[in-house]
Amino acid sequence: MDALPSIRTEYQRYRRLVELAIAQVPDADLDTRPSPESNSIAITMAHLIGNLRSRFTDFLTTDGEKPWRDREGEFDEPRMERSLLLSEWHAAWAIVDRALADVDDAGEGAMAKTVTIRNQPLTVLDALLRSIAHVAYHTGQIVQLARTFAGDRWQSLSIPRGQSSSYAQNPTRERSPDGGRS
Repeated sequence: MDALPSIRTEYQRYRRLVELAIAQVPDADLDTRPSPESNSIAITMAHLIGNLRSRFTDFLTTDGEKPWRDREGEFDEPRMERSLLLSEWHAAWAIVDRALADVDDAGEGAMAKTVTIRNQPLTVLDALLRSIAHVAYHTGQIVQLARTFAGDRWQSLSIPRGQSSSYAQNPTRERSPDGGRS
């Protein structure tokens, strides 16, 4: 079984959730921190951007923790305008897309190859699954903050409250990697 289509689908799902969530947030709230020790949406996105760039630049050939990455700096107040934040976000995902294409081009057995992250060997599959979990974790944080900041204007990104039964009759958001129902 080729896991790459499912991995691509999950990355696309989380990327889209972040984009739909922040579209509902006023610009000023992108930098709002619920408490002094909390991260804002923009900080969390800056961290994901740095992580994705580092992990997926030369994914198959270099350590995923690049010497040029400033992880600590990702948690500083980025104070980027929405357009720049989204530009950086899209650029990071373009690197992921290229890396996944490289895995695909590497052919059968690519998922069993070894890559390193912080000098720790992982199979390509393990590195990808670890990355998906990391992206999912921070996506949940971003969506929760966006939902809080949007308040009554929030448009559900999943099944709205009170609509579970009707959704179960016509599950329009559940798709397998090939576009069919899962």
